[in-house]
Amino acid sequence: MKGKIIWMVLVLLGLFINGITVKAATQGSPSQNLYEQNTMSVLWFQNSAEAKALYYQGYNIGRMRLDELLRDRPKINKLKPAIVLDIDETILDNSPHQAWFVLYGKGIPFGWNGWFNRGEAKALPGAIEFLQYANARGVAIFYISNRNEAQKEPTMKNLINVGAPQVNSEHVLLQQPGEKGKETRRIQVAKTHDVLLYFGDNLGDFSGFEGLSVSERSKEADKRQAEFGRKLIVFPNPMYGDWEGAIYQYDYRKTNEEKDKLRKQLLEIYKR
Repeated sequence: MKGKIIWMVLVLLGLFINGITVKAATQGSPSQNLYEQNTMSVLWFQNSAEAKALYYQGYNIGRMRLDELLRDRPKINKLKPAIVLDIDETILDNSPHQAWFVLYGKGIPFGWNGWFNRGEAKALPGAIEFLQYANARGVAIFYISNRNEAQKEPTMKNLINVGAPQVNSEHVLLQQPGEKGKETRRIQVAKTHDVLLYFGDNLGDFSGFEGLSVSERSKEADKRQAEFGRKLIVFPNPMYGDWEGAIYQYDYRKTNEEKDKLRKQLLEIYKR
């Protein structure tokens, strides 16, 4: 009898512990589920026809504006016309790596550098067709990315593999050691070329937006609304970017619990 009671107690204890484990796995702490919060954004980016349409729309606008700007350029302008583009989530699609983060956590099976070294990112809708059109019109193309300089070879290989033109050391400008942001490289290009258009998925891909707070970014976008679609072409990226960094005051060393709290603090709900 005593042995049966002990057995029953152990079974009940096991069920209790298993219930706690299942509940924890289902709900998860912020440290466990922070990347899982990106499930819907990655799904949208990879599967929605709306995301594809927005890329086509952005590059269609880019083509129309390029034609207008080339037509109206002063004939005496001695600087060669150019366009400047970001790479990631502007030309190349890194969402498979983001999907790994969602399913398995950061750094599994490898981090960003490992993913870049593979050079397997595919081109985003409309990107290569636009780049080839700009190239055919005699426009210089500069790829300015915050990938680090050590990633130059695999980055160039990936761009060449998807059919991007003018991919060489002079036109692929990556982040140098100690450099913050892209402004230095943008200025470098503008000294020798007439930059007609900028393309990016992040407002940090354009001058004047780097390092701003959430509210400052919003105000700056309002102030410069006339530039979007005319000088600045923006693509959708709900997966990551400075919009997220601004939420953390650009301190990615914050704990996942702190990040989770800051994310939820900015959610607006209806008034009760």
